[in-house]
Amino acid sequence: MSLFTILNGPNLNLLGQRQPEIYGYETLADIESRCRGIAETAGHELFFAQSNREYELIDWVHEARGKSAGIAINPGAFTHTSVAILDALNAFEGPVIEVHISNIHKREVFRHHSYVSTRAEGVIAGLGIEGYEVALRHLIGRLSRSS
Repeated sequence: MSLFTILNGPNLNLLGQRQPEIYGYETLADIESRCRGIAETAGHELFFAQSNREYELIDWVHEARGKSAGIAINPGAFTHTSVAILDALNAFEGPVIEVHISNIHKREVFRHHSYVSTRAEGVIAGLGIEGYEVALRHLIGRLSRSS
């Protein structure tokens, strides 16, 4: 049994309420439930968290070091601004998958740049909440292939 970490940045606590035309009507709790089901079915544990505070996301990445087999992260707006989150992810030894519900490349120009992408093994953008499931399945499969 391995632990996987899914982290969510600012404003993702408002999923289902905030701009549903972009982010849909499903909530962060819906995403967590679906991901927890995938992890448990595969015999793994899941740490799933959201914060509007950059330092909490950094602390969770630090806590994942030596414990988590992989991180999927939707850094929200910190994607485009946070060298600190990038530095924390660079200190994590396992695979990292960056997830975005919307296609950030079809949105405002400032959203096209991601600091996190330079660390991520893969980037999933525009698949809606299914992107989280794809990321988690990839991390689980990667672990199975390396065993």
